[in-house]
Amino acid sequence: MKFSLIICTYMRPKPLLDLLKSVAIQTQYPNEILIIDGSRNDETQLILKENPFLNLKYFKVDESNRGLTKQRNYGIQKTSEAIDIICFLDDDTILDTCYFENILKTYELFPAALGVGGYIANEDEWHYVGADYQPNSNEYFYDGWKKKDGTRFILRKKLGLDSNTKPGFLPEFSHGRSIGFLPPSDKIYEVEQLMGGVSSFKKSIFTTFQFSTYFEGYGLYEDADFTLRVSKTGKLYVNTAAKLGHFHDSSGRPNQYLYGKMVVRNGWYVWRVKHPKPSFKAQFKWHAITLVLTLIRFSNTFTTTKKKDAFFEFLGRLVGWFSLLLKKPQLQ
Repeated sequence: MKFSLIICTYMRPKPLLDLLKSVAIQTQYPNEILIIDGSRNDETQLILKENPFLNLKYFKVDESNRGLTKQRNYGIQKTSEAIDIICFLDDDTILDTCYFENILKTYELFPAALGVGGYIANEDEWHYVGADYQPNSNEYFYDGWKKKDGTRFILRKKLGLDSNTKPGFLPEFSHGRSIGFLPPSDKIYEVEQLMGGVSSFKKSIFTTFQFSTYFEGYGLYEDADFTLRVSKTGKLYVNTAAKLGHFHDSSGRPNQYLYGKMVVRNGWYVWRVKHPKPSFKAQFKWHAITLVLTLIRFSNTFTTTKKKDAFFEFLGRLVGWFSLLLKKPQLQ
């Protein structure tokens, strides 16, 4: 299988270079690397001229094609005709040396797969405890592995609002557990959602599907929207042996107020993509969880060192929730 790597970047020349250095030592090297740069300066282009990489093609986009989903759609159009698989990576990730080898192996094991995701291995501390382990209320347990559960999920459990589906599947009331709740077991799991920045897809699906331009700029949850639509037509998988690190770079991100608004409004949009007519109970749960998470973010104003960030994100979430009462997003 011939595969292309598309990296959409914005004002992150140094993290991008670190990623490309990890691509250069892969056991399976991309047939082409497409850098789709939305930066407002030339620093990324300059650093790539100083550090050449095999099969790399650089594209600088103008305002009409700037933004994550637009840049992805632009990159797809620039791939060569002979390409079978298109891989996407966030520009602040670093790959284990066998990342692409394990991604491609998944397509060989599951020929009907439409998409395969990689596994972010540096964000949680997991422990293997066996299938018979009984977790306490502060732990998350799945497939023989446990980790410390997050504050929001511990509270949701106490309120009877925890997710009732496997990781990577969206409950009727949304607010499920992402693929980040799959353990580092080196197994392959079926899902209906992939993280866009560690994903790959058969090129053939792009004759039918595009990334939605509803998700402007930073594009929060654009990956959930896209993969939920794709999963209605075929199988998606995560290979937890295809490991990489995600080193969240703050450059190029929106301010916390806008981010908070996006969390709520884009979250509502994704929910209705999967469940356009949820039951009254599911609607109640969605709003209840949204408000609980908003209040938790407000409490962070007093419990974290980044008090200003927490407060403005809380404000954005609150405004985003009230805005749904006045004008809901229009599904595309």
